[in-house]
Amino acid sequence: MIERFAQRLATQLASEKDAAGIVAFRVLIGLVACVSALRFLAYGWVDQMFVQPRFFFTYWFAPFVEPLGRTGMHSVFWTMAAAGLLVAVGLFYRAAIITLFATITYVQLLDVTNYLNHYYLLSLLTLLLAFMPLGRAYGLDGLIAVRRGREAKRTTVPALCYALLAFQVGTVYTYAGVAKITPDWLLHAQPLSIWLSSRASLPLVGSLLSHRWAPYLMSWAGCLFDLTIAWWLLYRRTRVPAFLVVIGFHAVTRALFPIGMFPFIMVAGATSFFSPSWPRRFLRLKALPAVPTKELVWQGRPWLKLGSAVIAGYVVLQALMPLRAFTYGDDVHWHEQGMRFSWRVMVREKNASVTYLIDDLDTGRTTEVSPRAYLDSRQLREFATQPDLILQLGQHIARERQARTGHSLRVRVDAIASLNGRRTARLIDPNVDLVQVADGLSKADWILPAPDAAPPVVRVLR
Repeated sequence: MIERFAQRLATQLASEKDAAGIVAFRVLIGLVACVSALRFLAYGWVDQMFVQPRFFFTYWFAPFVEPLGRTGMHSVFWTMAAAGLLVAVGLFYRAAIITLFATITYVQLLDVTNYLNHYYLLSLLTLLLAFMPLGRAYGLDGLIAVRRGREAKRTTVPALCYALLAFQVGTVYTYAGVAKITPDWLLHAQPLSIWLSSRASLPLVGSLLSHRWAPYLMSWAGCLFDLTIAWWLLYRRTRVPAFLVVIGFHAVTRALFPIGMFPFIMVAGATSFFSPSWPRRFLRLKALPAVPTKELVWQGRPWLKLGSAVIAGYVVLQALMPLRAFTYGDDVHWHEQGMRFSWRVMVREKNASVTYLIDDLDTGRTTEVSPRAYLDSRQLREFATQPDLILQLGQHIARERQARTGHSLRVRVDAIASLNGRRTARLIDPNVDLVQVADGLSKADWILPAPDAAPPVVRVLR
């Protein structure tokens, strides 16, 4: 029975649909990636983030990823921009989309302090697009192939392509909403109270944002939007008004908060829920004739079962990975374990200060070390709130000093933090020797529990 259901589902997902909608998605994602890379080059962010820093925070699962120097990093971003443009126009598509995925992923792995949810999403979307037959679908690859008489232009793609993209975008929205079901967000309107009170000077809307009810209204609206928008986009009758809400929502967040390309990526992603033929209707082009569905037969095709298993594995992984944040207990916004790759978008305002204490076990002396000696201002702001990064720098300092002095060292840290406007509290046990701590997926008992969940002390102006 399970096999019959799986085969029926596979047949539906393998049925051919108009490629127009996913081609529009391909164009939008390619252009977003191209513009994003050009922004990094134009604003000098490549040098600031990947050339000038003296220390880079690596992911525990990819410690071997390193920057390539100034010439190399500029080449990476120019390559990313060119690949995005080639993806948009459908030229050398397979090589271009793989290159785009590789460059985006490489850049994100260089320094953990650069992690942003939307660039992680862009990496996943380009990975999915790399396995889709989009080169000959309304692209220059198809036009060249037709003119050379080698093959016909592709006008359809499997329904699975649309399903995977909609699932990925819907997962982002849904888990972003789940992350907001907290007392801070719904009962105390934090961190929006903090953020909006600092924008009271904005023209026209500033006076409204400073009112007590404004952050509460926006907190509840944001939570409901994230939790339900994927379902409104799925339903044909509500799809158009829901898409208009998507545009309006992301336009407002883009105007109020410095969130880069995220709104553009999410607006582009919302089109994956549309009917495959929506660009034809929008441009008033001739409709594509319906393609009859053929029964998918698995017998004698082991590669088909393998492919289905890989796809199912990807879906399960993406559905379960954000849930790991709940397995550690306590407040994930405090200990940060499971925070990354879980679509917790704009749910915390956290400030911290860090001072390392280096105990020389040979001389008995204790020296204070400021992380400013190793990090730039952007890294300082990001790393101080994330215990695993505090650990990583502490161990780097120990290795550096041990290599220079040959002495046995113990590294402790005085780290205090404030979450969503609360009073500061110790983030890490000051008696723990960071040299002896191993980073990984297990619960970090060297991180102190979150302080008492009393209401935040920061309030809006009115």
